[in-house]
Amino acid sequence: MTGIKTWFCLLITGFLFHRHFFRAEEEEHRQGQLYLSGMDWLAIFVGGIVAYRFIKMLREYSTRKREEAWRMSAGYRNKEAQEMRLGNSVLKSINRDAKDSVKIVLSRVIEKLYVLRIQEPAVFVGLEEDIQWIQRQLMAAWVKYYSYSPEELMDVAYDFEDMIDDLILRSTAKQRRVGNWERCVLLIRIQKKLKLIKSKIPALPRLSGFVLESASPSNDSIEEKVWSDICLLHSQSVANAVFSSVEKKVSALLALEKIQPYTKKAAMRVLDKLRSLNGFLKGLESVELDDSGMVWMEELSHVALSAVISIDDYINRAQQLKKRGWMGFLSAFGKLKPQEKLAAEMDKIYAKIQTLSIHRPTAVNHQCQSRNQKSTLGSSARFPPQLTTQEDDMASYGDDVQAMISRLLTEDESFRVIPIMGMEGIGKTTLAKLIFNHKAVIDHFPFAVWTSDSYRLLLRDKENIVESDLNQLLAVGSYEEEMQRLKASFIKNRSLIVLDHSYFPYEMLQGLQDTLTGSRMISTNCKTWLPPNVNMKNDPHPLRLRTDEESWTLFTHALKLNVPPELLQLKDQIARICGGLPLLIVKLAEALSHKNATIEEWSDILQHFDHDQHQLWSNTLYKIHKDLPLYMRRCLFYFTLFPHDFDIPARRLIALWVAEDLVQLEGNGETSENVAERCLNLLIAQGMVQLTKKKLNGNVKMVRLPDALRQFWLSKAQQATFHGVHTNTRSELSLGTNKIRRLVDHLDKEDICFDHIHGDYGTTSTSLTPYYEYVLSFLSFDTRKESKPGEEVGKFLHRGISSGCFLMMLVLDLENVFRPKLPEAIGKLTQLRYLGLRSTFLETVPSSISKLHNLQILDMKHTSINTLPNSIWKLQQLRHLYLTETSRSKLMLKHDATFPTTLQTLCGLFLDEETPVKDGLDKLLSIRKLGLTLSSKQRVMPLQLQAVVLDWVLKLNQLRSLRLKSIDENNQPWELELMPLVSLVNLSYIYLLGRIRNPSIMSQFPYSLVDLTLSGSGLVEDPMKSLDKLPNLRSLKFLAKSYLGKKMFCSLGGFPQLRVLKLWKLELLEEWYVERGALQALRDCEIRFCTSLKMLPKELLHRTLLKIEVLPSRV
Repeated sequence: MTGIKTWFCLLITGFLFHRHFFRAEEEEHRQGQLYLSGMDWLAIFVGGIVAYRFIKMLREYSTRKREEAWRMSAGYRNKEAQEMRLGNSVLKSINRDAKDSVKIVLSRVIEKLYVLRIQEPAVFVGLEEDIQWIQRQLMAAWVKYYSYSPEELMDVAYDFEDMIDDLILRSTAKQRRVGNWERCVLLIRIQKKLKLIKSKIPALPRLSGFVLESASPSNDSIEEKVWSDICLLHSQSVANAVFSSVEKKVSALLALEKIQPYTKKAAMRVLDKLRSLNGFLKGLESVELDDSGMVWMEELSHVALSAVISIDDYINRAQQLKKRGWMGFLSAFGKLKPQEKLAAEMDKIYAKIQTLSIHRPTAVNHQCQSRNQKSTLGSSARFPPQLTTQEDDMASYGDDVQAMISRLLTEDESFRVIPIMGMEGIGKTTLAKLIFNHKAVIDHFPFAVWTSDSYRLLLRDKENIVESDLNQLLAVGSYEEEMQRLKASFIKNRSLIVLDHSYFPYEMLQGLQDTLTGSRMISTNCKTWLPPNVNMKNDPHPLRLRTDEESWTLFTHALKLNVPPELLQLKDQIARICGGLPLLIVKLAEALSHKNATIEEWSDILQHFDHDQHQLWSNTLYKIHKDLPLYMRRCLFYFTLFPHDFDIPARRLIALWVAEDLVQLEGNGETSENVAERCLNLLIAQGMVQLTKKKLNGNVKMVRLPDALRQFWLSKAQQATFHGVHTNTRSELSLGTNKIRRLVDHLDKEDICFDHIHGDYGTTSTSLTPYYEYVLSFLSFDTRKESKPGEEVGKFLHRGISSGCFLMMLVLDLENVFRPKLPEAIGKLTQLRYLGLRSTFLETVPSSISKLHNLQILDMKHTSINTLPNSIWKLQQLRHLYLTETSRSKLMLKHDATFPTTLQTLCGLFLDEETPVKDGLDKLLSIRKLGLTLSSKQRVMPLQLQAVVLDWVLKLNQLRSLRLKSIDENNQPWELELMPLVSLVNLSYIYLLGRIRNPSIMSQFPYSLVDLTLSGSGLVEDPMKSLDKLPNLRSLKFLAKSYLGKKMFCSLGGFPQLRVLKLWKLELLEEWYVERGALQALRDCEIRFCTSLKMLPKELLHRTLLKIEVLPSRV
């Protein structure tokens, strides 16, 4: 039989050989009857022999290499087996891993088999007896798996799973009605695998002395046990975001055609081993790891990332070979086959995970295990109640006051508790006082009570204030009577209760929780305390650290002195030292108020204050130890890569977190950027990160770590990821390898990387390999405005890449580095996800950038790049593309280009008649942020171009931000045709530049709009009449020539949320009327070069919370 198959293969291969090399002769006969001469048959025979010998040689070589790979993996397993015999503690760790791994694999295999048996029972015909026997044997082995080698048992389970996958293929083949020959070959393959599995099961080696911890007894059948475990395991999420990447890559690998069983098995072993650690990693989220534990965590993350990169390299290589056809097949000859190479790499990674699993951390920082123990990071004694000043400073807490009042004054009649949450000294009592004494609150709540302890009450009945001491009432026996009177008042009236670091008598709460008068309670405790059987609606308000501007306002208020102009140069230093903590701001103001207002005396105080204030953060550090999840600690590590006193743009930080998989998706339809943004907002709300600057619409713009927290996290990052050999380096090293993982250039001559980047270029390439082989990210902060930074970083990258370094790099961030000379070899960084070239003024990018097939973020904003090749669309993973609109950045697009469907951001793109929008760009339907500039060489803007663009825009259901400009060749505003945008219900930001042809569009914006900017619009009718109906609008800007009318009117009830209003260069505006009570939410009003405006509205002149800036000052 074997000989017949061999000669049949010879005939077929010879025929193919003939067709390939005698194509010209065949062409002559293609119109006539097929004719094969004797020479043709001889050529077929010779070609068949040559092909047969060639294939046989390949098989022998493949078998030899496969054996070498398996011997290599066996060596790793032998090494693991030696480590297993080290001691009982290690055995217990292995037992836990074995139990979890076997459970995961068998659960998945049995689930697949049951589903297939229900859905496609016909595929089991002729195989049922063998499959049932194997299933029974595996179930029996599962029951007493403690007596079998877990590795060998899982090996059999993987083989059985591979056979089940072939059964699925058999079912699919039947549905597709493929030829009988193919189905016959598939059946033979299945039968061979069944025979192999049946031979392995009796030979499963048993273990002596290997006893697992006894499990709790269970009356469930084996099927019920397995299915319950499946439900339990599938309900858990992977503890580390990197592991989810491994799962995605393994799924992508298994989806490919012709994956060999040994390759599939090796990849699944790695994934299942990581899954077996899931429960352990979940437990780490709630405890504080010691230094060695954090090192272990970083090493595990790095190993998991290695698996992602190895699988990704194989997938890309396989796709390239497939495209090249026979040439790709021949080029692979003489090298280790890609699948065998991948299997060998997976076995190495599996061995590393096994080693890490054996040496998993068993101890934590015991100072932080107990939530009742005192912190050793400084004095943990409670701070004084809160800062108090003679006058409540509304300007520093204006946003918080408005947010709290909006919650207090809702129409909900049920009783609500609104805790003000925050660290010690952050100003909870101050905010509560501002709210308690606010006129709107006094008018809304006829009855109010303030208590700073449990026995002293400040009662306010309308405008009458009475202080009551419950201790005295107890002494005279009037306590019960007073409690009944208060309770009756609370139930009868709409009341406000403020508990300032206090609690409320239980009998009061019991009566309030069922009232429907709209009463509210505010608590300023760090944690809300309520009796366990009291159920009330809880809506906390987290109080963040103050911004730099808010800090300075609070400082000048507490100083009670006018700051001399020469001391204003210390403004930034004062804000930095205090870190936005109000208690420190007031303490520093008090200290400086007793000194002479000179540079020398203030500087001396600041120096000592900077040294002594760290202990005041001890409670925050203690909270970090207790409560902060592990993934958020790793996010905080990233702050330490930035220079000291560096304001970090939130968009940059979020992009870097996403690129390094430091955050994980939590739900369908959600982006990684959304999760990262929520993570940053949570860190800000908990006082662990300082919001230093806000956008005009109130969103986060800049952040940084307060000094004391930065020093703490810097030391933790060094202990977790640095080796003792290079403790002075800023770059993050892998412990035990001396290899840098996160490379940062701060122009620090003491840093180990300084000489490599900026030093002698004669350094050999090989000398870089020991340091930079495993670099994950490279951030440069060399902001010198000269040619040297760009030349030095370019040469460093070239030398590194040519020596095999940076091949694992995920992030290359050169923002603000002046014109870096990117080498053509950058195309070898195929794992790169983030390429940051913002503000580099770069003029060109290498053509090899199209080879960065994993690139997700390409930021070229504020560069001089005006043309990008069509090959940029080969980046199918691209999610965010930022271009420079002032450089008229234009993409060379083809009509048949394949666009990345994942693209969410497209900003700064220049469009003209030559740009294929229809059946081109309009295929991009996942856009969330869009910025376009429309222009034309014609004298009149083609309406067809605008119509096509607007049709595309209206299809973008997920659009959040729209920036649309229409300009002529001189960059002056041109005609802009718009359509109603009401259907874009997620749109929150709009910027429009151009003469709007249809002004009625002003009344057809979506209600979701938060920020609107108009420039050069040429409106002649007052737009306020239409725009004031937008309920969520917070920022409104009229720029040059956007409004050409003479009068503007703001009516009562309009713009309920408007906080920022800017009127710039409205040269014809003469009168601006604001009705009494209108624009109540307005906080910032800026008027520039409105030269005809006669006077400001009287209604706005005396508002304490409103900042008005007028330029020039003659208005």
